[in-house]
Amino acid sequence: MKTNHTLEQLAKQSGEWLRGSGPESDIVISSRIRLARNLADFPFIRKCTDHDRAAVERVIREQVVDSAALHDVLYVDVNGLESVDRQFLVERQLISRELAESKGARSVAIDCHEKFSLMTNEEDHLRLQLMKSGLDLAGAWQQISDIDDLIESRVNYAYHEKLGYLTACPTNVGTGMRVSVMLHLPALVMTQQIDKVFRGLQKISLAVRGLYGEGSRATGDFYQISNQITLGRSEEDLMRQVGDVVPVLIEYERQARDFLVRESQRDLHDRVSRAYGILRTAQTISSEETMHLLSSVRMGVNLGLIDDLEIPTINQLFIHTQPAHLQKIRGLELDTEDRNIERALYLKRHLRDRPSRDSDGVN
Repeated sequence: MKTNHTLEQLAKQSGEWLRGSGPESDIVISSRIRLARNLADFPFIRKCTDHDRAAVERVIREQVVDSAALHDVLYVDVNGLESVDRQFLVERQLISRELAESKGARSVAIDCHEKFSLMTNEEDHLRLQLMKSGLDLAGAWQQISDIDDLIESRVNYAYHEKLGYLTACPTNVGTGMRVSVMLHLPALVMTQQIDKVFRGLQKISLAVRGLYGEGSRATGDFYQISNQITLGRSEEDLMRQVGDVVPVLIEYERQARDFLVRESQRDLHDRVSRAYGILRTAQTISSEETMHLLSSVRMGVNLGLIDDLEIPTINQLFIHTQPAHLQKIRGLELDTEDRNIERALYLKRHLRDRPSRDSDGVN
């Protein structure tokens, strides 16, 4: 299979986690379970030679991917990709920044629905992740657990009877499990309650990160909530730790949205209509401004202020207007100025010609 052709096709579609079809999907974008695993027969990545890394990659490819143990997967040699293709996979949430930016033999296997990806030679030999639309941690855990069992039947994991799965970072030892939920929280940002909420999360050992995980900013009012430590905790404990707090955050966000509708309806209406208008008419627009404006429009759709857009369309625009996606869709490498122009054209094609109740597209 030709990787470049396949990545170009991926750029024109949306993964299942962007479909907005899961529970609580007005606020919860996706639920993700990530597992860190290492092969017992090789040193951890930081101690691996180039030969070791190549051997790990070969074992995973031969024993897991080529064996038909996983069905309908695209296997991508990340080391052989151009920079824009690596960034595309990061934007798509299919690989981490660490995998994109590291050196040497490394790869990713991606299922056709983009729910599951298996990264080889990131911080650990294996990073498995599964994403579901909306709030569905239980469903994500069941599916990734089955895949993990399948892989473990074919390779020898590094495992200690008392400590559990052995990982490069001590905080991942045990289950090797990171449970995360991505939420869209614009009303908590607008009402200036977001910092208070996050201070509360930190007190119960939950991490808050941006759209692209560790080290990323919360652009577009997207926040990932996840556990920080796995040692000494069971999978059920970690699921409960994150799963119990997310409904509380959802309720806080809904209360904040109700407050804005009740107390600041005119300002809210103006914010949403202006955002929608700019997105449909701009001649040039940056990625950061696009994310900010789409955040307001997404909230407007969920509050019934915009009647001619659907959430899956907006979710797709958040990703498809990112720099690497624009270049993959256009089929050309573009500098920043040209990307800003191309982004504005892309938004016009998907927003401007839609029918609406009035000229602003807002009730």
